Amino acid sequence: MTDAATAEPEVLIGKHGGVGRIVLNRPKAINALNHTMVARIAPALAEWAGDDEVRAVLITGAGERGLCAGGDIVSIYHDAKEGGTGSREFWRDEYLLNAAIANYPKPYVAIMDGIVMGGGVGVSAHGSVRVVTERSMIGMPETGIGFVPDVGGTYLLARTPGELGTHIALTTARLSAGDAIACGFADHYIPSGKIDAFVEALATSSVEEALAACTEPAPESDLLAQQDWIDAAYSADSVAEIVARLQASGVPEAAKAAEQVLAKSPTACAVTLASLRRARVAGSLEEVLNEEFRVSVACLGSADLVEGIRAQVVDKDRNPHWSPATIDEVTDATVATFFAPLGDLELGLTAPTTTGDQQ
Repeated sequence: MTDAATAEPEVLIGKHGGVGRIVLNRPKAINALNHTMVARIAPALAEWAGDDEVRAVLITGAGERGLCAGGDIVSIYHDAKEGGTGSREFWRDEYLLNAAIANYPKPYVAIMDGIVMGGGVGVSAHGSVRVVTERSMIGMPETGIGFVPDVGGTYLLARTPGELGTHIALTTARLSAGDAIACGFADHYIPSGKIDAFVEALATSSVEEALAACTEPAPESDLLAQQDWIDAAYSADSVAEIVARLQASGVPEAAKAAEQVLAKSPTACAVTLASLRRARVAGSLEEVLNEEFRVSVACLGSADLVEGIRAQVVDKDRNPHWSPATIDEVTDATVATFFAPLGDLELGLTAPTTTGDQQ
């Protein structure tokens, strides 16, 4: 399958200088991820894991706009409207890929330049070497379309300093390079002008040497500097209480955050908060991915996912009509239904076991 605009494969896979190269190749769609792309990446990674010629893997995005804008949500919209199963099977393979990246036996280098959202985070932030630039804009925008952070995103968000991850998830805040490193979504800062040199260095030297030659001190994190009011508000046990604390804090940024949360799907926000709290005590990424799969499948049958994508991407009126319309109307019983077991449809991931190492 090819992108009609380029007549090229949607993902380019090859080897260069001992590096397995993955290039997401849908630049007009900011390299949005679809099932075809996932189905090509996974076997390549599996093959390279046992290929002595491959020292490391590198994933980048074609074009100037970003690594990956997320999953192909227009396809998800049509699938949800028609009651299909295509999205469920896409997520199944996508989450399996996320786990494979997290456990990859060789350096997995992700260039998180430009826009990196949703599914883009899934194919980069679980890697062992995560590079950001001054152009990086990273986020989990799911609550804005009636969805819940997935691709192992709740695992990452739940492990940020304090309650920063809760703020990011509920407001869909965008992370700068400094924010991403402070929040554990990235490791190294390389200015965009040095990325080409870094990629070439990977082909002629070790990952460590390439990093040493190109990395610079990371910018400060504006988000980390606001942790006091964020922790005070987002440590609450419900979205309604979080909003109340934000509104009462007297901090202008907190008041803005309250407005942002209130604009998102009330159901998605409530389920997201529950997902984050559960992910915080989970023993492994695999456990979290299993639960995210349950939640994603449940979202397919929810009115808010179709309505959210319609308002943001299809009709673009930016005026979603959420059901229920307010956070006070979302019951604990409704939230619980999103975590119901799927029986034979479960994702079924198990954490890898290493002799003498308890995960």
